[in-house]
Amino acid sequence: MAEILKKAFNDMKESAKAQHAVDAANFEAAKAEAIAQWEEAKASPKIMEKKRMEEQQKQLEDAQERIAAAQKRVEEAKAAKG
Repeated sequence: MAEILKKAFNDMKESAKAQHAVDAANFEAAKAEAIAQWEEAKASPKIMEKKRMEEQQKQLEDAQERIAAAQKRVEEAKAAKG
C-alpha cells in the first residue's frame, strides 16, 4: 500500500513540474508578444493598421466560410426532408 502511495505522489510531483514548465513558457511567450506589440505600435502605426486589416480580412473569410457551410446544411436538410 505504501508503495502505491509513494508512486502516486511521485507521479503528482512530476506532473506538477511539467505543468510549471508549461505555465512558465506560456508566461514568457505572452510577455514577449506584449513587448513586440508595444514596440510595433511605437515604431509605426502603419504596422498596427496592417495587422488589424489582415485580422479583419481573416475574420471576414472565416465568417463567409461558416455562412456557406450553414447554407449547405440547410439545403441538405431540406433535400432529406422532401
